[in-house]
Amino acid sequence: MHAIVQHEFGPADNLRYEQAPDPEPGAGQVRIAVSAAGVHLLDTSIRRGEHGGPFPLPELPMTPGREVAGVVTALGDGVEPHWLGKRVVAHLGQASGGYAELAVANAASLHELPDHVSDDAAVAMIGTGRTAVGVLRIAELTADDVVLVTSAAGGLGALFVQQAKAVGARVVGVASTAKLDLVRQLGADVVADYTRPDWDQGIGEVTAVLDGVGGEAGRKALELLGVGGRILLFGWSAGEPTRIETADLYRLGITASVVVGPRMMKGTNLRGLEELSLSALAEGRLTPLTTTFPLSEAAKAHTGLEGRATVGKVVLKP
Repeated sequence: MHAIVQHEFGPADNLRYEQAPDPEPGAGQVRIAVSAAGVHLLDTSIRRGEHGGPFPLPELPMTPGREVAGVVTALGDGVEPHWLGKRVVAHLGQASGGYAELAVANAASLHELPDHVSDDAAVAMIGTGRTAVGVLRIAELTADDVVLVTSAAGGLGALFVQQAKAVGARVVGVASTAKLDLVRQLGADVVADYTRPDWDQGIGEVTAVLDGVGGEAGRKALELLGVGGRILLFGWSAGEPTRIETADLYRLGITASVVVGPRMMKGTNLRGLEELSLSALAEGRLTPLTTTFPLSEAAKAHTGLEGRATVGKVVLKP
């Protein structure tokens, strides 16, 4: 098979398209002929050798990628035979191996896909979608809210805009110039171009901020909150978290919450979030945006994601 192999940490060019041995499923595992593999922003940090999230950096060489969709082509010992030939999507967890023509997954991680759900969309919802569902559950958005979404054309942001509109909230979508029309199409009532230094002018007060950008954009969004507003933090793609001081909380009685990690997992599990996310996709309540690249161009996919040149979830196609 062909796979992306990383022999050393560093720039995107370290992602090499190479021949690799076909993986064999062990006990309780299946092998999937991959038709779509998800690319996560965390993948770029791991590639650079900066961090592996809550886990240690992987040993090299390795094949990145933890989200795959495709057809089950082989079964390990103890796996129910009905899985053979099924279209599935799976999150590989801490394991890597998704950027490849073939990948191994635990049978317990599989979700069978209905015919009308595309592989690209399923890959977007198994990882990014489950995070979105977890954040939205904590946010408890209502029709009384004015919601500001940073990176509104991103994988998470696009889902947040859709859900906020679905509950009747007023939505402010923040994105770069080239993506503003797309954010409007998603349903945003107001769009703001974060490349302009005065993007926050004229927006008025908001009641909720969903922030995965951090840095200056996150800080400006925070300062738009009115009395009793709330900011939900789930990352910092800008390179640094949104700066929040105790005085900010006292000034208007706002609240700030980190909504990934332990907070998201309280009272549920990742499997449950995946099921909710995939149900929302199958029923048409949430539709992810995707940007696709050939598997052989994984380096370009990473560069595009890091440079904010993509929209929605980045997906590799073998």
